[in-house]
Parts: sequence; structure tokens; C-alpha cells
Amino acid sequence: MEDRKFGKRKIDRRAPKLPPVKVGERYKVKIEALGKGGDGIARIKGFVVFVPNTKVGDEVEIVINSVKQKFAFGELIG
Repeated sequence: MEDRKFGKRKIDRRAPKLPPVKVGERYKVKIEALGKGGDGIARIKGFVVFVPNTKVGDEVEIVINSVKQKFAFGELIG
């Protein structure tokens, strides 16, 4: 039998991917789902943002108030 090696990509999992949002930035988002705690979930460039006091289907303006490696928290403006 022939031993075949297919192109294996080398992925450096140590290099942190930077979140696409920063504290203080404002966005208009659509709430797509609800999290376990009841917070609305929106996505900005695929990045999850939790928004309290919203429901699925809401289109709201938010300001980012906390950013973690894999998600962020936003707050309603107005």
C-alpha cells in the first residue's frame, strides 16, 4: 500500500485572533437568538455580542462595553 500524505495545513493555535470589536464602538445590530441567561445574541463579522434587555428580531443600536476573546457584551443606546 502506498502511504499518501495530503497537504496538511499548519495552524498556529497559539496566535490569538483579535476580536473585530472594541470597547466604546457603536453598531446597529439585529438580535438573532437568546442566550441561556436571556440576553439577546447579535453577531458582528461572525463575532458573538450579548445584548441584555432585547428579544429575537429586535434591530437596535448598541455600544460595546466589554470584550473577551470569543465574545463581547453590548448595551442598548437610548
